[in-house]
Amino acid sequence: MRFLDLSITIDNDVVGDPPLARPKIEYVDHTQTFDRIRSFFPDLVPSDLPDSQAWAIENVALTTHNGTHLDAPYHFHPTMNHALRPGGEPASTIDEIPLDWCFRPGVKLDFRHFEDGYVATVEDVRNELARINWKLSPLDIVLINTRAGERYGHGDYVEAGCGIGREATLMLLEAGVKITGTDAWSWDAPFGHTAEKVRQTGNKALIWEGHKAGREYQYCHLEKLHRLEQLPPSGFTVACFPVSIRRASAGWTRAVAIFDD
Repeated sequence: MRFLDLSITIDNDVVGDPPLARPKIEYVDHTQTFDRIRSFFPDLVPSDLPDSQAWAIENVALTTHNGTHLDAPYHFHPTMNHALRPGGEPASTIDEIPLDWCFRPGVKLDFRHFEDGYVATVEDVRNELARINWKLSPLDIVLINTRAGERYGHGDYVEAGCGIGREATLMLLEAGVKITGTDAWSWDAPFGHTAEKVRQTGNKALIWEGHKAGREYQYCHLEKLHRLEQLPPSGFTVACFPVSIRRASAGWTRAVAIFDD
């Protein structure tokens, strides 16, 4: 088998989030942790250890949405499946997501030609599926390759790429898709572009419209994927098991594409 890492690295220096939500990593090296080991072995002196070196650790301050992560329906809305039952039901948290959703055939839709802030439509999705000759099956993992992929590591990453509109998202969900993904910061169009459209139209339903489709049908999506331009349209399996965090809205994942050679 051949593996392609689809994840970004959690990093102090590379811009992957807006300022209010960036991770913070404190690196503690082998020369700084002797007292930690001595708390278990009171008679220990540094020379008792090989090269007088202790251990390395890192202290990390994160949100569950830093790095490549899987959003749970609870992130989108407190309830879900309103299209299936009156009043819906409590939205799933990340520790409740079925693991069999997270190891499934993948399909890549190439939307790199759409400008930043564009909102993809049902027709856009249908045209791309026809171009790559792919018929959606339940539980396919649908990945969207946007222009944001080439901007990761640059200052404009958060505002780069297209988003997926409400109706296009619902189309995927009605086909039985449970996990979608994007190499952009968000499944929706970047907020800066959406804010301008809302200002022009007064239509506040445009805010987070793709995410809010999760109120109608239970689904998850991957955000901040990487290297999608290296994927073919199909012929691979996606593994994206999330870290299980009790009652959380998302979990970090080392998303990987797996090919049979």
